[in-house]
Amino acid sequence: MVPSRPSQTAEAVCYMRATEQALPAATRILDDPYAALFLGPALRASLALGGLSRAVVFPGLTTYIVCRHRMIDDALLVALANRAEPIEQVVVLGAGYDARAWRFAEALAGRPVFEVDFPATQARKERLLQGRDLPAVDVRRVPIDFQVDALDAVLAKAGFVPGRPTFFVWEGVSMYLRRAAVIGTLDALHALGGTGSVLAMDFWFLLDDPGFAATFHRAAASALSLVGEPVTFALDPEEAPHFLARHGWEKTDLAGPDELARRYLRDGRRIYPANAIIVAKRA
Repeated sequence: MVPSRPSQTAEAVCYMRATEQALPAATRILDDPYAALFLGPALRASLALGGLSRAVVFPGLTTYIVCRHRMIDDALLVALANRAEPIEQVVVLGAGYDARAWRFAEALAGRPVFEVDFPATQARKERLLQGRDLPAVDVRRVPIDFQVDALDAVLAKAGFVPGRPTFFVWEGVSMYLRRAAVIGTLDALHALGGTGSVLAMDFWFLLDDPGFAATFHRAAASALSLVGEPVTFALDPEEAPHFLARHGWEKTDLAGPDELARRYLRDGRRIYPANAIIVAKRA
């Protein structure tokens, strides 16, 4: 990530969500009518032509992205509906062009959504939203450099209340951080959230197959360095629950590519094989 410019991967991910809107409702994994608002001219043109992202450079990546978003959506909606341990605030780390605040305005029922990200990405998002007719929600943008700034300090400035049940979304971020930064964030979230808090995050893992396809996917991690956003952290799915448990988070759900396909795919699409999602409750 280059802090001085808006994230290119965030826009690419937004584009992948937007392409889902063109599919039949019966096979659509995700509904995000706001995603197209954040696309530049080139990606808008591609979207108008039917969306080229399904064609190829990384087979199944678009499918993984929308499945990831959907799984986190499902976990968030379940948490928001939990009357026994009601969520009081939502924090989206590395928010990019996330639109959950508007998509789930009714379910949020006035609860604040703190969108944490680099200032350049947030400034572009704010600019693109000006003049839009959006649902009335309490969205608070929180600028941060994840490698340098203290999360608790920047959230406090935005009105976050420590110790209250919080849903933390950490999507598409951990793989771009150093291991120490990932550990520091997990510890910080545990300290910030109260009883009943939930964390939903995804992570990259390195395929241990010696074949060509697995080698290609391992190489893809390095290829992202060409846009200034190299993959620097990976975690094996078998290790993930133990890794989170060491930092105060108890796994409630875990899905790799096969499980995501079982839950969400109805049209024979392939899914990118080197990422997984975990949902965990504050222990």
